[in-house]
Amino acid sequence: LCLEKPASRIVALSPGATELLFAAGAGGQMVGAVSFSDYPPAAKKLPRVGSYKRLDLEAVLALKPDLIVAWHSGNPLPQVERLQALGLPVYYSEPRRFADVGTTLERFARLAGTEQVGQGAADAFRAGIDALRERYADASKISVFYQVWEEPLMTVNREHLISEAIQICGGVNVFADLPTLAPRISKESVLEKNPQAIVAGGMGEDNPGWLDPWRQFATLQAVKNDNLFFVAPSTLQRPTPQMLTGARTLCRHLDSARARQ
Repeated sequence: LCLEKPASRIVALSPGATELLFAAGAGGQMVGAVSFSDYPPAAKKLPRVGSYKRLDLEAVLALKPDLIVAWHSGNPLPQVERLQALGLPVYYSEPRRFADVGTTLERFARLAGTEQVGQGAADAFRAGIDALRERYADASKISVFYQVWEEPLMTVNREHLISEAIQICGGVNVFADLPTLAPRISKESVLEKNPQAIVAGGMGEDNPGWLDPWRQFATLQAVKNDNLFFVAPSTLQRPTPQMLTGARTLCRHLDSARARQ
């Protein structure tokens, strides 16, 4: 995507894109976002253009954006293509690895003309992740089940960013080999895998309630050793710089699990 000049009216079609744009220094140019775009706090004040699953095209057009940042696998493609057909510039973004987060920050900054801020954010993120990789390179392995949702019960495979965070911390995702990025699973399959640690994101930033139902399974290694851990979902379930905070929290949890072996 090429723009004649830096974008001055940006609409983001996912909470993650909103957060990345702010981190890249483009918050001042943002004029709209979808529901649940709640970080940083300034994002809450942006006009809403529907949800990432169902866009309000009239609301988008009314904001007269000169750049739309779309989520390729999350947004309804026919609606995004309709915006493109109307002549609006659309940039598709979907970070899948930690390396992509830094690259996306740089690209957003280039589109918004905020290169210095974006480059600084990208460099800081990369340095933090590299430090974790080095620290845990030789850590003893801990088998991990990550619960991304409760009903239906869902996890992540090896292609998901959360799985990369687990690997960085010296963990082994017990469902890494499943073919779907965020597969539905059964409780029986978790019991069969018998992970040493269970990590859940929960329904809110300070609500670890999803861990409680697992306590009834006393034979699970994670339960026997009290290795049931919570990580605030905004720090690990969005592909943004906050994932560095989430990864650090996850690494500390797995350190606790190692100490209880």
